[in-house]
Amino acid sequence: MKKNKTTQKMAITLLSIFSVLFLVLAGRFLFIQASGEVAGNNLIEYAADKRTDAYKLEATRGKILDRNGMELAYDQPTYSIYAIVTEKYSTDKDNPIHVTDVDKTAEEIAPIIGANAADIKERLQKGIDDDLWQVEFGAAGSGLSQDQKKKIEKLDLPGIQFTEEAKRFYPNGTFASQIIGLAQRKDGVITGLTGIEQQLNDQLAGKDGKISYERDGYGTKLINPNEQVQAAHDGDKVYLTIDQKIQTLLEDTLTQVDKKYNPKKVSAIVMNPKTGEIVAMSNRPSYDPNNPENVENWYNDSISNPMEPGSTMKMFTVASAIEEGKWNPDEKYMSGTYKVDSTTTISDWNSGKGWDSISYLEGMQRSSNVMVANIVDKKIGEDTFLEYLKKFNFDQKTGIDLPGEVPGTILYNYQSEKISTSFGQGTTATPIQMITAATAIANDGKMVTPHIIDKIVDPDTDKVVEQKKTEVQGNPISKETADETLKILESVVTSEHGTGKPYKLDDYSVAGKTGTAQIPSPNGGYMSGKGNYLFSFLGMAPADDPELVMYVSVLQPELEASELDSAPTSFIFKNVMENALHYMDISPDQTSNQEDITEKRVPNIDGMSTRATKKALENAGMDVVVIGNGEDVAKTSVDDEEKVIEGQRAIIVTDQPTMPDITGWSMREVLELSELLELDIETIDSGYAKLQSIKKGTKLNKNDYLAVEFST
Repeated sequence: MKKNKTTQKMAITLLSIFSVLFLVLAGRFLFIQASGEVAGNNLIEYAADKRTDAYKLEATRGKILDRNGMELAYDQPTYSIYAIVTEKYSTDKDNPIHVTDVDKTAEEIAPIIGANAADIKERLQKGIDDDLWQVEFGAAGSGLSQDQKKKIEKLDLPGIQFTEEAKRFYPNGTFASQIIGLAQRKDGVITGLTGIEQQLNDQLAGKDGKISYERDGYGTKLINPNEQVQAAHDGDKVYLTIDQKIQTLLEDTLTQVDKKYNPKKVSAIVMNPKTGEIVAMSNRPSYDPNNPENVENWYNDSISNPMEPGSTMKMFTVASAIEEGKWNPDEKYMSGTYKVDSTTTISDWNSGKGWDSISYLEGMQRSSNVMVANIVDKKIGEDTFLEYLKKFNFDQKTGIDLPGEVPGTILYNYQSEKISTSFGQGTTATPIQMITAATAIANDGKMVTPHIIDKIVDPDTDKVVEQKKTEVQGNPISKETADETLKILESVVTSEHGTGKPYKLDDYSVAGKTGTAQIPSPNGGYMSGKGNYLFSFLGMAPADDPELVMYVSVLQPELEASELDSAPTSFIFKNVMENALHYMDISPDQTSNQEDITEKRVPNIDGMSTRATKKALENAGMDVVVIGNGEDVAKTSVDDEEKVIEGQRAIIVTDQPTMPDITGWSMREVLELSELLELDIETIDSGYAKLQSIKKGTKLNKNDYLAVEFST
């Protein structure tokens, strides 16, 4: 009986414990069911989150364009390949969507992506053995072109899939590279690293969106997926003040000089002195941002490389004297040498021989160091000259809207430094500082702030978000002083003694000043020997009312013994300035070649046959390419009355277009052709056309796919 009672008590105790536990658990379940929460977490939201898939909608980076809307930088799609290797992904055994034949897949994909078939096979098999969902193919499987993607798709291999990824593309290759800059993918996002790409990265980047939906355990979207889309906002479009045609002319000219003279550095800027707009700017060495490997120079030397400017500084010394009322062009002085102090004697550039007693005007024309030394030391005084140097802002940045500007330094401690600054020795300045100061002379005494950005535009609404305006940053001299300085600078080019004679243009008058600056030697003092100088020219045209001002500097060119020191700089200035003014439709103010001027316009070709159009354009000095064998003209790449740059290619599309041989064409010309023919084009690498996917003579139709491989 005792045993039974004990057993009964134990049973009651256990039953009570289990009853309590059951009530606790049941209560907990009821509470969870009623509240839908566990440990403060909402189970409905938790479940929804677990079965919700989301991915980013990447914003397209904004385009960079020239002043006329020509594309200079934009996003181009590239592709990465991956393979689904698990059988679980294929619900229909007759139509598998996973890799079913490892050997065949590896052997057929390998040659297209430039990989080893054995390596691909090993990756696929390892993925299967490790029970993975998918595998990728490393570097070889990423960055694929549209052409490669299409070739792989034609193989119709089960399990092969692609992801699309944007890559920044620069259609003109080496073209204003240190202005436009470079953007590359960094941590999954295209990010600006240099130039405008860096300066306006936030505006160009845009804002990514997101899409989310609910799916089952296999990743398949549910029937009611509760899909939510947050649209991406693409980056703003940035229009530059650069003119693509003038920039192209400058790039081609610098390339010729670079090949012929092998200089250490070259910088050139073309600017509108009335507005501050930079029309063209380039340097050598430069680089192709599509292939940024082994880059010699990332810096924009036009704004970040201060150097002693040499005699171009004399125009500002003379302008200061005119403004102070201390300039008498007919007054005589003794040229040759000038003793500054007990230890320093300044010499004229002809080894101190000089030209005996000459007028101050002739001294300027001959680029006499002694002339400007007299002006500073005996006419206006060192303190007053320093005030003018600061009025011309030689002691500070210009404020150009580019990253990396470095100002020069006014070296003005000792008497010798104060005098040598008058002819550009000791004191340093950048090309952008020199050309900015020159706008005061070219623009009635008003010095304008240089700018490279024209406007920023919203890509969705085409509304102008920001518009740059002309900004006057100072009035260092009066209009009267500017006008007189222009006349003096014009005589530097036109006079019998003028050092600027090599810079004379055929159709336009030029006002300017040459510079031959000594280069500091690593061992102290200055370098010597032919070519061991910084040769420069700061010129404006037309001389009476300049529409363009241009600064050119060439450092240590390799010159033949018989060549003029001015050969590289004058070639750049004359070729670019003359053609740029014609292209801008500026009326010539010199009439010696009026007949030639009319030949530089595109004639009226409306209604002409193919043969007649070709002849008319060739007579205008153009390199003509005819697309097709049709007798009637469908389109041309040039318009009536358009200004012609010498050697410019003109494309005539007939009513029966066929594919031409484009070997050797520049990327700009190929893109122009594809636009005329409305082709679906893909470009590979950069430089000049090497291979084309459509054979010469093939009949062309709208939206035909054309892949072109380029090579430097």
